[in-house]
Amino acid sequence: MHFLGRPLVAIVIGAFAIFLLARIVGDADASAFANRLAQDAPAVIATAGGGGHVQAHFISPRGLASRHPLLTGGEPLDESTRAKIAHAVADMPGVGGIRWSDGDILAEGQEAAFRPLHCQEDVQALLRAHTIRFEESSARIDEASRGLIDEVATALRPCLGAIIQITGHTDRSGPEPGNLALSAERAAAVRTALVRRGIPEDGLRAQGVGSRMPVEGLEATDPANRRIEFSVIATVPIRPTPVDTPAPR
Repeated sequence: MHFLGRPLVAIVIGAFAIFLLARIVGDADASAFANRLAQDAPAVIATAGGGGHVQAHFISPRGLASRHPLLTGGEPLDESTRAKIAHAVADMPGVGGIRWSDGDILAEGQEAAFRPLHCQEDVQALLRAHTIRFEESSARIDEASRGLIDEVATALRPCLGAIIQITGHTDRSGPEPGNLALSAERAAAVRTALVRRGIPEDGLRAQGVGSRMPVEGLEATDPANRRIEFSVIATVPIRPTPVDTPAPR
């Protein structure tokens, strides 16, 4: 009990408990929201002509609740019906980009204005809960983070018309020239990984800033400064088509 009497230790334990509680509550809220979307989707799909065939799965590739559904069961349907279903599901309040399991049809709500900033918001929401990790002193993305890269790519797919800046950061645990080079290499590695997942190369920029921009409130030497950030730096004056037609199946 003497251990718990130490003020600093008690503060750390309390802060960690608050973090865990917030994480649990946040995950529960996201799961409840995705469940509501999943409950409402069958009626929307049936009205659009996909009843008995198409299902909407509001689960990410890593098994987490997601507002970016994967549509399955559309193989027997013609492209016009598939497009109608995709539009109908996309028009559901709170739904993000949509993918078909047999091809990358993406959809945005027909009436919603194109807001490239929601790309940044979606990715930041992912990275608040999970961190893109790299192998020690390397720009090689850790195997455990590749599923997270898949989710980031899914969040970015509806963001045509935006130029996304990928910025690598380090802490100040070594010489700054090395930090700068490593942060740039890691940002470039994330960019390459996203391009391989179908994100247009000309819509992504990568830069490294070393340890020059620590997280507000953290010492520059804190390891929590090692991170990748995404931001919208420019938009192109176009509106993406509501549904991008996939390659032949």
